[in-house]
Amino acid sequence: MKKEDVLRQLTTPIGAPAYPRGPFRFYNREYFNILYRSDYDALRAVVPEPLEIDEPLVRWEVMRMPDTEGLGDYTECGQVIQVRFGQEQGEYLHSMYLDNLPALASGREVSAYPKRLGKPRLYVDSDALVGTLDYGTLRVATATMGYKHRKMDLEKAKAEVCVPTFMLKILWNYDSPKPAGEPRICELLRTQITDITVKGAWSGPARLELYAHALAPMSDFPVREILGASHILTDLTLARAKRCHDYLDGAA
Repeated sequence: MKKEDVLRQLTTPIGAPAYPRGPFRFYNREYFNILYRSDYDALRAVVPEPLEIDEPLVRWEVMRMPDTEGLGDYTECGQVIQVRFGQEQGEYLHSMYLDNLPALASGREVSAYPKRLGKPRLYVDSDALVGTLDYGTLRVATATMGYKHRKMDLEKAKAEVCVPTFMLKILWNYDSPKPAGEPRICELLRTQITDITVKGAWSGPARLELYAHALAPMSDFPVREILGASHILTDLTLARAKRCHDYLDGAA
């Protein structure tokens, strides 16, 4: 394979790449969100500057994606932290657990989504919407919400999904002369969903229980007060991420 052929490749393995080229269109992408108040010091310990925290608010989410162009069928669960970048309000993507390799690999390589393997589920049990996350064989989170108790304003639901989001991109240098190594890329990225159709949205009473796990430490952000919950059904396309801060600028 010649140099020009190498440069045309998206990723490895050659001939059967881990994921196809985007953009990725999601049909019937379903969200179950719980917004809760947590511990300021715990959040400040993981949120990178220059992002600021005005209130210690966390959104726990589980997303069901049954029909995704290029990626297939999968479910994802994570925690995002409400932050501010300058004057812009947004969310910092702290952790995401999912059950699909193409979505995991493309999220990490092409962008900077903090994805790792897990076993999330989103389903209806009698009259309750249920979201769970297992890591290995152990339960990490259980969330419940009254199923479609109250219709939600669709514009409000759209604003909830389309909030600007921030994430860290870190890639270590494999030939650094420093004994401890050093990052080759260390950036804060920003993305925002804009191509979206909200097909339905509901709210209702909700509860969230988090269980301690060393490798899926969702319980490090304890639930102090649940502020709201939403169930949103959409079609959407993920937007590309852009760099908004480079931690290596001026680094020695």
